[in-house]
Amino acid sequence: MDNSNCTSVSHFVLLGISTHPEERIPLFLVFSLMYTINISGNLAIIILILSAPRLRIPMYIFLSNLALTDICFTSTTVPKMLQIIFSPTKVIYYAGCLAQTYFFICFAVMENFILAVMAYDRYIAICHPFHYTMIVTRMLCVKMVVMCHALSHLHALLHAFLMGQLIFCADNRIPHFFCDLYALMKISCTSTYLNTLMIHTEGAVVISGALAFITASYACIILVVLRIPSDKGRWEAFSTCGSHLTVVAIFYGTLSWVYFRPLSNYSVTKGRIVTVVYAVVTPMLNPFIYSLRNGDVKGAFMKWMSRMQTFFFR
Repeated sequence: MDNSNCTSVSHFVLLGISTHPEERIPLFLVFSLMYTINISGNLAIIILILSAPRLRIPMYIFLSNLALTDICFTSTTVPKMLQIIFSPTKVIYYAGCLAQTYFFICFAVMENFILAVMAYDRYIAICHPFHYTMIVTRMLCVKMVVMCHALSHLHALLHAFLMGQLIFCADNRIPHFFCDLYALMKISCTSTYLNTLMIHTEGAVVISGALAFITASYACIILVVLRIPSDKGRWEAFSTCGSHLTVVAIFYGTLSWVYFRPLSNYSVTKGRIVTVVYAVVTPMLNPFIYSLRNGDVKGAFMKWMSRMQTFFFR
């Protein structure tokens, strides 16, 4: 395409999750409720872990980091989406759009890495229980969390930089509720070959590498658990992994469906729906998935509620 007469845009127009005016109020109410549940649930997990001495162990340190990541992940997109539902202009400036892309990628990849280190924690706990405290030390936890953050920011920086090299001309309307990579690439009037190449190579290595690590960890866990002679013992071992496996299945299934297909096959409508699942619904459900299947978390929550009741009604 001849770009000699193109002028780079200063802003984009987010078309949102729906173009039907009659759906604005229901959408606003639904996503406001989901966002409130997400913030409240994940914040409760963090407070419980920080306030309960018995939860200050590696497994829950990783869970608190996952909860914090979920809060940041959803906060990158939902507040702006709620704002544009009733906005007549639905504008997001170029710098804001690039920043939103950066942080969305960063927190999505951070969740990817944290799920991987949580799988490693479960592997050591089940396959090497007598050496667990010697292997998974507090210092190792700190190093792994810092590494997750560092790699996530480097990954996001690469893709945000490549996005910054694209030129957008007459069409500055983004058919999405946030500055999604594929949605932006679809409206660019310059070649997106390098962007697509990086998504399908470097991006695929980051996502599939973590997923392969999780799969290998659980393959080892299954082999060890199957050797446990009692049914009760096997069930207890598997139950400690059920919550994590549920989150992994939802997160990687939806993420892969959106980003690891050819750009030509990208469907705006389906992309919006699937993005809502992994960027809004999954972070909202994570506190419930982990707490409802975890006796320690439920116990800490009941003690916390008892203290609150004593404080307010004494």
